[in-house]
Amino acid sequence: MIFNSIEICAGAGGQAIGLEQAGFEHLALVEIEPIACETLRLNRPNWNVINKDVKEFSANQYKNVDLLAGGVPCPPFSIAGKQLGHLDERDLFPEAIRLVKECNPKAVMLENVRGILGIKFKEYRCYILDEFYKMGYQCEWRLFNASDYGVSQLRPRAILIALKKEYFDFFEWPTKNEKPPLTVGELLYEEMASLGWENVDDWKLIANKIAPTLVGGSKKHGGADLGPTRAKQSWALLGVDGKGLADAPPLNGSMAMPRLTLKMAALIQGFPKDWNFAGKKTSAYRQVGNAFPAPIAKAIGLSIKKALKSYEQKSSKKDRFTSQIA
Repeated sequence: MIFNSIEICAGAGGQAIGLEQAGFEHLALVEIEPIACETLRLNRPNWNVINKDVKEFSANQYKNVDLLAGGVPCPPFSIAGKQLGHLDERDLFPEAIRLVKECNPKAVMLENVRGILGIKFKEYRCYILDEFYKMGYQCEWRLFNASDYGVSQLRPRAILIALKKEYFDFFEWPTKNEKPPLTVGELLYEEMASLGWENVDDWKLIANKIAPTLVGGSKKHGGADLGPTRAKQSWALLGVDGKGLADAPPLNGSMAMPRLTLKMAALIQGFPKDWNFAGKKTSAYRQVGNAFPAPIAKAIGLSIKKALKSYEQKSSKKDRFTSQIA
């Protein structure tokens, strides 16, 4: 049984990778940034990547698709910003609602920062839910921590799930992994040691926790570093210099605190080892910093697929039973 999807605000592919791993075939991935589209095509030449503003995209040709997914822009709801919510021109929840009306998907998955779950946006969350209810969906918001699903950083994300009523009865949120995620030292040991750095074993002992939430993906942010002062301090406790990214792992003889490479940052974000990024270091790091970790997308995607599959199997059995009686 094949399930398909369309995705908006696809970025560098974190969510798309996870949904692919969950068994969804992408009919279209919409992304406004040309460099992110280049990354998607670089890794998956067969994907239908559409370089377009979501506001100019129509989903009419994807009627009754199984899943519409997306990570709509976070700045309108981020505690690091002005939290203008629906008054922010970057808020794309209205566009997501429009697209759902156009293509009538069986399921919807939208992710954002945890800030949207705050008291300040309670009325707006209710408005979004009401719009989905009017279209025949049952919905629920939930907060997920990436570390509960194998990602080596906390990274809390707000997830909105909406399924047509007949499917929602079969939906169950994914359970947390029983096994804790790898520490930063365990995850990055191979990369840190790849050029023969003799201090890697000592460093691994220091980097004995998961990472703080990876930040630094904003266009307003000056360069490819690991975020504001507090973030840099947290990284320093793990033996990592957060003032920038390195072009390569540390060399033998290096006594300085190591910096992450782009590949290391991508691993911490949950990207596969073989995923490549288009563009120079700063633009590539923005793609990494803005990504939705693939392991969470996979876990939720599997739950959605299971719900769709369970309903279809029940309907098929009912049809066969009715046919036999007739």
